[in-house]
Amino acid sequence: MNFRLWNLSARENLNLYVFVGVLVVVGAIFGAMLVNALTLEQQQELSDEIGVYMTAVKGAQHGFSAATFWDNFWFYGKWLLLMWFLGLSVIGLPFVLVLDFLKGVLLGFAVALLAQQLAWKGVFFFLIATAPQNAIVVPALMIASISAARFANFVVRERLFRRKGQLLPPFLAHTAVTGLMLIMIVLASLFEAFFTPIILERLTPAVVSSEISSLSSKF
Repeated sequence: MNFRLWNLSARENLNLYVFVGVLVVVGAIFGAMLVNALTLEQQQELSDEIGVYMTAVKGAQHGFSAATFWDNFWFYGKWLLLMWFLGLSVIGLPFVLVLDFLKGVLLGFAVALLAQQLAWKGVFFFLIATAPQNAIVVPALMIASISAARFANFVVRERLFRRKGQLLPPFLAHTAVTGLMLIMIVLASLFEAFFTPIILERLTPAVVSSEISSLSSKF
């Protein structure tokens, strides 16, 4: 088995990166459109949730939270391990692409909802609260999904049609890629548990003070 098959550089896998990137972007657009489909009651409930969260941010004593770290790591880790398993199953590859789309939906929905409720300050809040860790998580999930696609392609091409090639080397390569991306998930979770609260504590009071009242009276 030539491990060059698992060269996951953008140059070697440009088509896959473009395809997965388009899925994420389309998912983000779809998620943004979902905000406009919410009923007034749903918008009011989400507005109340945002107000409660931002009030908690303003009054909380922030610091490293082990519980926050493990919650985030477990959430992202399950997503990553599911991609790994679906890639191994081969027939689960379409669901890997669905996960890429859903990640885009979640991001688009979050940005559009905050923009709807808080205008430009909502976008600012998203950028400082979630964009940094997502700048790590999204590429990690994209690379993991591309590795899953490469593994599924090898199994179909080499094992099913040509009846040759060893399965262990590509399995180890796919698992190694997932392991490396898991390290990236750890870094993202550490950032979210340690640095994000500090950034929120220092940069969001102005947003919170000026917008909580408008959230409560918006509807």
